[in-house]
Amino acid sequence: MTFAPDASALRAETLVEALPYIRRFAGKTIVVKYGGNALAGTSNHDALALFAEDIVMMRLVGMRPVVVHGGGPQISELMSRLGKTTEFVDGLRVTDAETVGIARMVLKGQVNPQLVAAINVHGNYAVGMSGVDAGLIRARARDERLGFVGDVTEINPAVVERLLDDEFIPVIATIGSDETGQAFNINADTAAGAIAEALGAEKLIYLTDIEGLRSDVADAASLIRQTTADALDDLIADGTIAGGMIPKVASCQQAVRSGVQGAHILDGRIAHVLLLELFTDAGIGTMVVPT
Repeated sequence: MTFAPDASALRAETLVEALPYIRRFAGKTIVVKYGGNALAGTSNHDALALFAEDIVMMRLVGMRPVVVHGGGPQISELMSRLGKTTEFVDGLRVTDAETVGIARMVLKGQVNPQLVAAINVHGNYAVGMSGVDAGLIRARARDERLGFVGDVTEINPAVVERLLDDEFIPVIATIGSDETGQAFNINADTAAGAIAEALGAEKLIYLTDIEGLRSDVADAASLIRQTTADALDDLIADGTIAGGMIPKVASCQQAVRSGVQGAHILDGRIAHVLLLELFTDAGIGTMVVPT
């Protein structure tokens, strides 16, 4: 006589499957970029609540999670309400003086507190900050056509490392500044990669509103499960990867070429997607590795 596994047995099997991964990643820094697109795609903030649970679970099993966030859709929404037109060049928002003020308002005043509050439902873990705090992200103007859009020139990880050592979860809004205090809007994908490098992170994870990279953009069955930084060069060159995905993919490449062991692009709308990627054999989404 055979018995179908009940829910309790399945849960036990899942926990056992997770054990080697918990052991492997204990004490490791994991940088998670939570995209504004993922946040904008939530339904009644269910996905945000599940994301917060995943981050707290990572912390409780001994990992050192760092959350880096953008807020592109939220910035565009406020700009639209204020009657400003949004313009992009190569996937980057053209940012005049008024727009950089709007970006600061949205990222530091809306999105950052929203993420911090969701995580702190489960305990006093999260600390909100921006790249301006303690000179975390130093930047300079990228291109005069883009206005106050910055390139990262230096990451000073000391304040983040101190928070991690004290068992807090840093939640970082990607506004940077130069030596004069001028604020710059920093592409959150690029900033997350630079922060992962500076912290010597084990993994860099991007949560967005797509399931991963495809070899054929129009074919959902062409999802790329694993690839290398060099192989992505070809996908950029032939136009498969274009627009707003370029900064994300470029930062994945730079990170794994600079010592990060793996970079992941995941669909942040999937329930507990971080736990599925980190703690199960099958994984989910696209993983970028060194050669």
